[in-house]
Amino acid sequence: MKDWLTVLTHKKQQLDQLKPLSSALVKNLGDWLRIELTYASNAIEGNALSRQETAQVVEKGLTISGKTLTEHQEAINHASAWELVKQLAGETRKISETDILAIHRLILNNIDNQNAGRYRSVPVRISGSTVILPNPLKVPELMEKLVNWLKSAKGHSVKLAAEAHYQLVSIHPFTDGNGRTARLLMNLILLKAGYPAAIIKKEERLKYLNSLETAQLGGSLDDYYDLIYAAVDQSLDIYLSAVKNKPAANLNPKLLKIGDLAKLSGETVATLRFWTKNGLLLVAGHTNGGYQLYDQSMVNRVKAIRKLQAEKRLTIKEIKVKL
Repeated sequence: MKDWLTVLTHKKQQLDQLKPLSSALVKNLGDWLRIELTYASNAIEGNALSRQETAQVVEKGLTISGKTLTEHQEAINHASAWELVKQLAGETRKISETDILAIHRLILNNIDNQNAGRYRSVPVRISGSTVILPNPLKVPELMEKLVNWLKSAKGHSVKLAAEAHYQLVSIHPFTDGNGRTARLLMNLILLKAGYPAAIIKKEERLKYLNSLETAQLGGSLDDYYDLIYAAVDQSLDIYLSAVKNKPAANLNPKLLKIGDLAKLSGETVATLRFWTKNGLLLVAGHTNGGYQLYDQSMVNRVKAIRKLQAEKRLTIKEIKVKL
């Protein structure tokens, strides 16, 4: 098995040696991270806003046609909760129960104000899972134990962050917003230890949820830890690559820039941007400069879109349904 913690420690030491980072770079990475974390964490929970749409909602306050008010509010809320996490990370005191409740309060703000920042008083189940969650009467005691453990726990910071995340989702203390709160708690611990935030990608959703369920049903935590460690590793690579002004090591070399996709598909860049904006093409990632990257499978999708337009004269909305 890969010695993840040694790898992560070494990369963090490399990053520490390059500090202080320039204010421009810190801002650029910070702006990117706020949107990426918000998009990815909400997408795992079923939010249908794309990465671009999330940025428009959070940064410009725009309303996205066809998306629910709750999806808009979830984007605003997560971005606000992330700002709180950054503030808390700069404080020298230990993480408190009040901090966790404050993060959750922002996650459910104007969505479910009655339960925002409050422990659940009813039994809950994880949809599609056989995991049995704690009785609501035990939640306050379990959360107190979690926070006490956080204050005294020893060991590698990344493992402690992953363990805190696992414990919180296993307690499932809230009626909703448990996953988002747990990921923010994990990242708060990482930031306090000098690590960049870990992003669990939408594409890893099933692997992530299955690894949690396996452990909650009495199985090994190995797959779960591997996934979290890999996420921290990717974030370290992004920061190191940005500081050294090199292409990010985590970007799949097979991913295509929009110009490359245009050449391979025979379409114009303007057309591809329009189709992306309307949800016909999926963005697989971004360069450090924020440019969109596409999986090679999008070449065939572009051709399929054009075929549906030419042969069946379908509208953009009809094509989106077909795809």
